[in-house]
Amino acid sequence: MEEKRSNGAIYDLYDRPPFPILVGLSFQHLFSMFGATVLVPLLVGLNPGVAIFSSGIGTLLHMLITHGKIPAYMGSSFAFIIPMTSLMKSFGYPAVAQGVFSVGVVYLIVALIVSKIGSDWINKIFPPVVVGPIVMMIGLSLANSAATNATINSLTNKYDLKIFFVAFLTLIATICYNMYFKKFLGMIPVLLGIITGYIFATIFGLVDFQAVAAAHWFALPNFNSLFASKKFYPSAVIEMAPLALVTISEHLGHVMVLNKITGRNFFKNPGLNKTLAGDGTASIAASLVGGPAVTSYGENIGVMQMSKVYSVWVIGGAAVLAVVLSFVGKLSALIQTVPGAVIGGVGFMLYGVIAAAGLQIIVDNKIDYSKKRNLMIAAPILVIGIGNFNLQIPLAHSTLEFTGVALATIIGIILNLVLPKIAASEK
Repeated sequence: MEEKRSNGAIYDLYDRPPFPILVGLSFQHLFSMFGATVLVPLLVGLNPGVAIFSSGIGTLLHMLITHGKIPAYMGSSFAFIIPMTSLMKSFGYPAVAQGVFSVGVVYLIVALIVSKIGSDWINKIFPPVVVGPIVMMIGLSLANSAATNATINSLTNKYDLKIFFVAFLTLIATICYNMYFKKFLGMIPVLLGIITGYIFATIFGLVDFQAVAAAHWFALPNFNSLFASKKFYPSAVIEMAPLALVTISEHLGHVMVLNKITGRNFFKNPGLNKTLAGDGTASIAASLVGGPAVTSYGENIGVMQMSKVYSVWVIGGAAVLAVVLSFVGKLSALIQTVPGAVIGGVGFMLYGVIAAAGLQIIVDNKIDYSKKRNLMIAAPILVIGIGNFNLQIPLAHSTLEFTGVALATIIGIILNLVLPKIAASEK
């Protein structure tokens, strides 16, 4: 039985919307994650259709392992782009697959440790003074990505006024749909914003339909097995497995955001061990079919915050749609024609909504920034994360990189544990 309903939820965690509404809400999540999920394999040299399939299967496996108790969507992880690209060029996909598999194994090992020692330590290392700035930073760290998509032509790598106008009109449309529409239309402002932006993009000549015309209605994704080669690539494991510890910190941040917007404690129920195991199993599944490593997506969290729809049925519906669309060549090709200008315009809203959730944590817990300790914790978290002050360690064939988000999270945890409650000058 559900203990309580989330404040303001239109469809809460276990509510199942009527089928037509469910499909519309699920498509909204599908469009929101699509751009980033497809971009990773395009950069690495993997098959986008397999990545879409992996995201859907990974999400369904995550839901199975967490007993359908947490609305988290799994998409391609950006944290592994550098080592995956290097491994792909040096050895081909079998090496990438072994690296992705090792990432999943690390998650499972950490999940096993958490299941033994519990998750009470979460409250000690993640009090509100740390959680609020981290959640804000997660949203704001994506701001540059949205701004780039909304101004730069990816073909020429130059500023394009047409892209600016499409992104701006997409943003305005999304805001208006969110503020003025009611009932079902009021629940899908992001999807409506994307459709409106797509229409404007077509008018401005930013959409190329050639790939849609050339695509077949049925197209089997180019699956690539982990076992395509019997050779073992130790460098793949060395270069990718440690990065799992970085993405685990991002995983904690996403769960904290979900805790905030849904009013639950997912660290307790279904348990951090299960959410970690779900992430790990999703990456292992991706390695078996030729996909990249996956992780939970902030874009979909932003959609939930805006729409006030937290239903796991909607997330599951998006996962099923992703699997189905990975086999429908023309539909997959059509979705891939959504330009970055549209994704950027919607991103301005989605990423800001995540940041606002962090601000709400600070306000709700009355964090006093006249106290030096609180200020010394929040300041570096925000600037390091938003500025992407990252740590890069050269390895044999690539670079081990701790992103600004991960580094800021780690530094925030350490500062909270070592700084005195009261600064010497305040005594």
